[in-house]
Amino acid sequence: MEVVAVRRGAVRSVVVAGLLVLGAGAGAGTPAWAGPVRGPVPGSGSGGSAGPRVVAGPEADVSYHGRVALARGTLRILLLPENDGPAALPNATVRLRLSADLADRQELAPGCARAGHREVVCETGPLPSQGRGRHIGIALDLRERVPEVVVRVDTWWNGGATDRDRANNEHVVLALDTGDPYTF
Repeated sequence: MEVVAVRRGAVRSVVVAGLLVLGAGAGAGTPAWAGPVRGPVPGSGSGGSAGPRVVAGPEADVSYHGRVALARGTLRILLLPENDGPAALPNATVRLRLSADLADRQELAPGCARAGHREVVCETGPLPSQGRGRHIGIALDLRERVPEVVVRVDTWWNGGATDRDRANNEHVVLALDTGDPYTF
C-alpha cells in the first residue's frame, strides 16, 4: 500500500473530479462550473416531460507552458498554467504522466499529489480570464536512471469548463538525460 502526503487543496480537486466522473456532482445546488447538470426543467409542468436540461460549465481555454529537464535520474518540471478565457476558473488540475517509474519517496510541491507509479497531479489554483495561474515547480526522482523520459502534460480536471482548444493543454515532451531544458 502506498502512502502519499498531500496538501488539502490538491485532495479537494482530486475528490471533486472523482465525484464528477462518478456523477455524484450532478444534483441540486451544484454550481454551474461543476459540470453538466441533467434533470427536469423547473416549471416544465409534468415532472420534466420537456426533457432533460443541460447546464454546461463556463467556457475557458486552459493552456500550459513550461520546461522539462532530466539529469541523473531527477526530472525537473516548471509549469505555468494560463487561461485565455472567456471565463475564469476557480481551480484546475494538471496531470503529468511519465514513461518511467517514480521513486517510492517523493518531495512533492505544494498542491501536488502522486496518482500512480508514473503519474502526478497538481492543482493550478485560480485561473483568471486572460491570466495566469501559479507557477508549479516540481522535481521528481525516478526509480532508476534512464537515458530519456517522455512526459505527457494534460488537464485532468477543469471544473466542468468547456475547452474548445485542447491542443494547447496537451503536450508530449521527450527529455534526454543531459540536463538540457526542453520547452513546451
